[in-house]
Amino acid sequence: MRIETLSVHSGRKIDSATGAVTPPIHLSTTFEREKNGEYSKGYNYSRSNNPNREALEECLAILESGKYAAAFSSGSAAAMSILQSLHPGDHIIAPEDIYHGTKHLIKIFEKWNINSTFVDMTNIKNVVEAVQKNTNLVWIETPSNPLLKIIDIKKITDIAKKINAFSVCDNSWATPVLQNPLELGVDLVLHATTKYIGGHSDVLGGAVISKEENNTFEFVKEIQKSGGAVPSPFECWLVLRGIQTLPLRIKEQSKSAMVIAEFLSSRKEVEIVHYPGLKEHPGHPLAKEQMKLFGGMLSFQVKGNKEDALKFAASVSLFTRATSLGGPESLIEHRASVEGPETKTPQNLLRLSIGLENPDDLIEDLEQAFAKL
Repeated sequence: MRIETLSVHSGRKIDSATGAVTPPIHLSTTFEREKNGEYSKGYNYSRSNNPNREALEECLAILESGKYAAAFSSGSAAAMSILQSLHPGDHIIAPEDIYHGTKHLIKIFEKWNINSTFVDMTNIKNVVEAVQKNTNLVWIETPSNPLLKIIDIKKITDIAKKINAFSVCDNSWATPVLQNPLELGVDLVLHATTKYIGGHSDVLGGAVISKEENNTFEFVKEIQKSGGAVPSPFECWLVLRGIQTLPLRIKEQSKSAMVIAEFLSSRKEVEIVHYPGLKEHPGHPLAKEQMKLFGGMLSFQVKGNKEDALKFAASVSLFTRATSLGGPESLIEHRASVEGPETKTPQNLLRLSIGLENPDDLIEDLEQAFAKL
């Protein structure tokens, strides 16, 4: 079945007790044992498993063309579970333009003698040169945050396989609607379900998906069960509800982002637009090959400095000045301010998450903000 149909039906079953079409929320933290001590219904304690989390994990695995999924209380918790599967002395290769929260998590593990090398992964040669004898994890993020660099998933995973390292792709920005890393050879897919998958800016969540059973995913599941960083039944229910409209939302957001990227490219006040849908973007040919559409995220650099970028962000009225992405409302943020003093993001860069508003209204808002520069 196609992604639109799978998004509506995967993980959902008619409630056998009531016939309810919408699945009930099972808030119970504990479940009854049979007289013989067995848990015949498959559940014993909500940290270990819960009907709502089970439904969400089934749905996510199907959407990503995987077989197994583990849901977490946030994208960071999901990422942390993967890093915790490493051993002291291991080495990580990751993109230099990586989500700053993930980079911070990787740096935390230096305390346990897990080292990392951050490189420009758009150049395969950089990845090859970064390989060490102890490289055990290759981290991929494409499109990247916030410069929307495009990484060749297949070529990077081929390198990882040659050195017996496992590969992870953060697919939060593209989602399975636009990109399927598991089909391109990735071992694990990571999602911050807070973003496009939940889609309504009202629930935190994360997930790790695997195409097959392997030692790393088994360890991730053990961390999920023992560590307890799991989403509540209501959070699972919200994310599963959001998935039903995921294909429709992200397709419209992608179309609008393309229109807005073209508009920004035409403005004399703009230094450069970072959006892989633009033909002048260096990653456009590759994005066209491994993505179905180019996503709802873009960034641009105003001609000027930090103060000019902040002034522009302060002048919008329809865009909301806020961190995060993937919701129905369009957001704008000065990314370097969010990332802190160690940021390498250009100070004149603004990141946009395009929502579900009419793109003409969004363009009018941007026009009036340009008029105030």
